[in-house]
Amino acid sequence: MIRWMREALWSAAVIAGVLLTAASANAARAEQLSEEQLAVVKKLGDYFNSLTTMKGEFTQVSPKGNVSAGVFYISKPGKMRFEYAPPNPFIIVSDGRWVTVKNNAKNKADQYPLSATPLNLMLAKQVDLLREAKILGVEEKSGVFWVTLESKDSLVPGHLVLVYDPENSALQQWIVVDGQGRKTTVNIAKLEPGVQADPKLFEIEVPKRRLKDE
Repeated sequence: MIRWMREALWSAAVIAGVLLTAASANAARAEQLSEEQLAVVKKLGDYFNSLTTMKGEFTQVSPKGNVSAGVFYISKPGKMRFEYAPPNPFIIVSDGRWVTVKNNAKNKADQYPLSATPLNLMLAKQVDLLREAKILGVEEKSGVFWVTLESKDSLVPGHLVLVYDPENSALQQWIVVDGQGRKTTVNIAKLEPGVQADPKLFEIEVPKRRLKDE
């Protein structure tokens, strides 16, 4: 779970990329997309930007086939809560500055600066996918588009696939593929845009702060 968070939550599909490649390389990638593909990426970006607050349910399938479920809340900019249902003891909370991954069963937690995680993009007030992520491909399957993104941070291997339904203007799923090809799939359902979550949901008690490299 920690590995999924560190290498992949960028993303975490609501949800999209981070940090560091030259703009010229990114422009070259964009030039390889057709007008239709570029339009899909723009729609996906507009979809993210239209969301300010949201509640939903998710089902996560790990690379080993383990299935976890739970609920999530988003309040942009910067705040998010992924709460796993038992027996999974983990909870992930972004308070706008720190992302905390807590194991309630062991009462242990790890923290990461939000600015150093892929969540920084997904929780931004406004996002430009063509500018802020490498678009590796856009593919249509039965009227649903699969948009493959790669982090701009060369230190974060792997890529993210966002499955977007343009007819209903909704993200259905994201797939995180790490540097070793292992896939974590997250399906989302029962989305409720505009739901105002209790601000206390984005607060979390940290038993012992252990900061990762910023």
